[in-house]
Amino acid sequence: MLGDASNYPHPVMSETNLLPEPKFLPELHPTYRPAILANRAFEQAARETGSAIDVGIALEQADGSVFHHRTVIFSADHGLAENNFRHVERLVKFLLWQRGGWKIHLSGADNLVPELQEYYRTNTFGQFDDDVIGVRNNGHSIVVAGCAELPAEQSEARLIGRNLNGCRIGFDLGGSDRKAAAVVDGEVKFSEEIAWDPYFEPDPNYHYEGIMDSLRRAAEHLPRVDAIGGSAAGCYSHNKVTWASLFRGVEPEDFDAHVRDIFTRIAAEWNVPLEVLNDGEVTALAGSMALGKNGVLGIAMGTSQGGGYIDMDGNITTWLSELAFAPVDMHPDAPADEWSGDLGCGAQYFSQQAVGRLLPASGIEYDKTLKLPEQLKIVQALMEQGDERALKIYDAIGIYLGYSLAHYAEFYDYEYVLLLGRVTTGPGGEHIIERSKGVMATEFPDLAKRVKFHIPDETEKRHGQAIAAASLPRID
Repeated sequence: MLGDASNYPHPVMSETNLLPEPKFLPELHPTYRPAILANRAFEQAARETGSAIDVGIALEQADGSVFHHRTVIFSADHGLAENNFRHVERLVKFLLWQRGGWKIHLSGADNLVPELQEYYRTNTFGQFDDDVIGVRNNGHSIVVAGCAELPAEQSEARLIGRNLNGCRIGFDLGGSDRKAAAVVDGEVKFSEEIAWDPYFEPDPNYHYEGIMDSLRRAAEHLPRVDAIGGSAAGCYSHNKVTWASLFRGVEPEDFDAHVRDIFTRIAAEWNVPLEVLNDGEVTALAGSMALGKNGVLGIAMGTSQGGGYIDMDGNITTWLSELAFAPVDMHPDAPADEWSGDLGCGAQYFSQQAVGRLLPASGIEYDKTLKLPEQLKIVQALMEQGDERALKIYDAIGIYLGYSLAHYAEFYDYEYVLLLGRVTTGPGGEHIIERSKGVMATEFPDLAKRVKFHIPDETEKRHGQAIAAASLPRID
């Protein structure tokens, strides 16, 4: 059953000391157990036995990129060894959605190889990862292979965007609205957002016509169109849609026939250079451009959670940064993702979904038939009035963020956190930041000293993303 811990083949951190209670516990979510604390407790306990096994994990992408991560597990004869699989699988889960890849190389854990391979073939949660990350994004089913030594690390990062010359259109496709802007030499001349509801729309033409409509409306404010750049939720390779939540309602055969090449068809229709990237990557690029800094981790709390990363050299990596599906809570009763069914994943902690999940426990009375954007508006209005019930919701998200930023720092080298999305608007967003800072100052003081937060103002939110998106293509 989706969302059921029984989907996991082993107990989930069966020992209390492997699942420590955080110093900061959300009042509305008392079972929250941050992944960063669980991982550290597990590794410490394994090392204290004096017989810990060093484990290397390498993820290989379809383009040959290879990424490493290391951990330790209990020796096979130890009483806590039953927790080894869950620890490794959750790390691999995070890496699959943060880095991407289809072949998992394991060193030092040969006994876990067949079990993990079976997990991706027969387990509901594993099958979702296999289908989306393996088949759709990499063109291969996930393969798990044991090895004596990990294959050498290698990857490419590319400097993309920051092209401001000419007359450009920038667009952004979200789960609740689509935006488009007319940009001339880096200056926004027109921008507009239009509500739409793409998630469960089965007709590919709905998406095509919606995008084309936004482009045409922006083009009316330009003397000509030299280039088009866009951001959208999902994964894109050379303007091909590999998978995307925006198109989840489209049947597989229609997806292959009409969605996979939707942006290449749009480029041909306009006959100009076009570049589309994941919305999180463009968000991070927008932040980097606005700040004039690199090492930016972007987190967008909108309909779902968006993620993006600009490395310390100012490059966009080949990493996925689909943090909505990356686990941040290790409790066996963590909330289930509304799409994959998996437990404790980012979208349930950093999005309108998080607000909707926490709302019933807050004591706020509301119409249960309202959609998530309307529920968020109720909470925001109450927060403006200083309502303690609304404060508890933002308090929980702030605590989540403080612990999760420490968790993300295990996988990203960053100095700036860029926060966007409707959940971060107004006094609620301010409280999220202050609460997360408090968590980090107490639990992760070194990180707290290094990391700086940035929430764009309304002008930057509206125009920064559009300018960054529009800047993606080069004009020869």
